[in-house]
Amino acid sequence: MKVAIIGAGGYTGLELIKILVTHPKFEITYIANTTGDTKSSTLHPCLQDVVEMDVDKADATQIAKVADLAFLALPHKASMGFAKQLLDLGVKVVDLSADYRLELDTYEEHYCPHEDKEHLNEVVYGLPEYFKEDLKNTNLVANPGCYPTATLLALLPFVDLIDENSPVFIDAKSGVSGAGKTPNAVTHFCNVNENAFAYNPFKHRHAPEVKEKIQVLKNKDFQINFVPHLLPVTRGMLVSVYATLKEEVNANEILKNSYDDCEFVRIKDVPADLKSTAGTNFCDIYAASNGKALFVSSSIDNLLRGASSQAVVNANIMCGYEEGLGIPKIAYVP
Repeated sequence: MKVAIIGAGGYTGLELIKILVTHPKFEITYIANTTGDTKSSTLHPCLQDVVEMDVDKADATQIAKVADLAFLALPHKASMGFAKQLLDLGVKVVDLSADYRLELDTYEEHYCPHEDKEHLNEVVYGLPEYFKEDLKNTNLVANPGCYPTATLLALLPFVDLIDENSPVFIDAKSGVSGAGKTPNAVTHFCNVNENAFAYNPFKHRHAPEVKEKIQVLKNKDFQINFVPHLLPVTRGMLVSVYATLKEEVNANEILKNSYDDCEFVRIKDVPADLKSTAGTNFCDIYAASNGKALFVSSSIDNLLRGASSQAVVNANIMCGYEEGLGIPKIAYVP
């Protein structure tokens, strides 16, 4: 299967290259960004003598000539116009932006007017543990955000057991790479080094994604209180969920029953940590209860399970390959 990577200059683009260059079924035939006229090893010096490919200026017509599948690692709002062209040309698309993750009204409330309404009814949300069968029969995958991935995998097994009259609190922490490659005052070394802080409490635009998917999958309407934090680490994501149960339960047993046959969810006997999932597609989850109080801890690599490796898992399923084919499983430890 010949594949293209569009938006190769960012962190998620680099991670896609790193995974796909050794994938046994996917062959990279096209790499592009918005300007072109460079080399992959110029964009990412770590690729020198490993992946030496031309980087073109993205062109949908050209992609359709050389690739069957395209990964779009483009910014929110910029991806949908390009995806529309590719889909109309018969190219399968895995989109890493938010442009196809949400229902139309929700998307337009939090982002901008949508440019590709005609393909919204074809999209499958790429959380494999819950949408695997749908992924097998689509040409368009909306890859979930990193915060929603870690949060939904932690929260969904308990949704039917949570008191709907009580708020759910999500305390989420991300490494600085989650803010993207372009530096700014917030991600400047002097600001993040030996520092940690919350940002956009109750207002982060990933909160509607969590709320909407709970409604789609479980038909529940919770008050989701989402508070993200930035940690002084390069990569990783740690999510803590706090909720009130209707009755006392064996939280760990519920997790085990929910994810018994899931290749990339690991149930832990101690709270999750960043290092154990860094460099992998795993989501580690731990749960405990104290009477009716519920605590769930989950960890993912924000660049991999929260973006690039999950995108390749979705492509594997969409193209009829084994879910875990070519997917990293060994953590960056120590």
